[in-house]
Amino acid sequence: MEIDAAVINEEGGAFEVETLEIDDPRPNEVLVRVAGVGVCHTDLTVRDQNYPAPLPIVLGHEGSGVVEDVGENVTGVEPGDRVVMSFDYDDDCRNCNDGHPAYCEDFFAYNFGGVRPEDGTTPLSRDGEAVHGRFFGQSSFGTYAIATERNVVPVNEYEDVPLELLGPLGCGIQTGAGAVINVLDPEAGSSIAVFGAGSVGLSAVMAANVEGCTDIIAVDLKDSRREKALELGATAAIDPNNVDDVVETIREQTDGGVQYALETTGVPDVAEQAVDVLTQRGTTGIVGAPPLGSEASYDINDLLINGREIVGIVEGDAQPTQFIPTLIDLYQQGEFPFDELVTYYDFADIEQAVADSEAGETIKPILRMDHDEA
Repeated sequence: MEIDAAVINEEGGAFEVETLEIDDPRPNEVLVRVAGVGVCHTDLTVRDQNYPAPLPIVLGHEGSGVVEDVGENVTGVEPGDRVVMSFDYDDDCRNCNDGHPAYCEDFFAYNFGGVRPEDGTTPLSRDGEAVHGRFFGQSSFGTYAIATERNVVPVNEYEDVPLELLGPLGCGIQTGAGAVINVLDPEAGSSIAVFGAGSVGLSAVMAANVEGCTDIIAVDLKDSRREKALELGATAAIDPNNVDDVVETIREQTDGGVQYALETTGVPDVAEQAVDVLTQRGTTGIVGAPPLGSEASYDINDLLINGREIVGIVEGDAQPTQFIPTLIDLYQQGEFPFDELVTYYDFADIEQAVADSEAGETIKPILRMDHDEA
């Protein structure tokens, strides 16, 4: 079948919408008619090859849509089901068996390899030549995507929620919210500082509000994002360019430091600040992903004497089949209004969506597919 898909043909290149061929689903695979797909910072990281993946490739990993067809061994979904696509995993290693698929021992192969890990093939081609797909088990920057039974989450019970809105729950929204709810797990009445108020950081702010934190401090360079953080539950918002010392400012506002911090920017210097703002026995979660090989420096004795902890977090340590419905329930209850982060774009305008995201003008772009033109 022919589809329209946005292809990255060279390092740092444009997303070029082209006509490709897509395979029929194999026995454990699912063909999804994409309704919408979020644009995530990780897509741009791979475009620029800061995280290497083979080219040419179709990216996109926050897709939602309707199941069009399933392989013969698939039993969990059927054609017509509404689904959100999330990250992929082998479902067989120790961490997957322990309920932590975000730490799958073969996570990179299943999400960044650009091929089916089982046999090295790709479901996408162009004039008979292979185009790498299966990015995060989906490559959803296209009108259709091949996923697996493992990484599709049925959402049939939420028919009153626009399907295209739900895609970012598969990665960015899940990452920020899960970092707070699943990993940091702050006590009601505790304090937290969130560094970066993009879609991940703002999801963390909303989650901290859900958890009952009473001091929620957002740090961001952009006025509009700090304002949005305050609207979504932050009790204070700091512009790093407007204070002499971010760390000292937060310490002053929280009587010595916060109990929790979350770093979402991927900037090593900011990651250091996210540890320095902790009070004794505080915990910092690191979510932001800089280029491979990036390092941050910490005073070992400062960690040791104060009992501080640093924890790396992937995908909010979520089990998507359980956590995504939880987030939708919170949204319907008015406690997690992630729709306020979203700006919609036509799929053909993907380059504009990317530009607006990189400029900080849009928090979470979602590309809508027009299947009448597909």
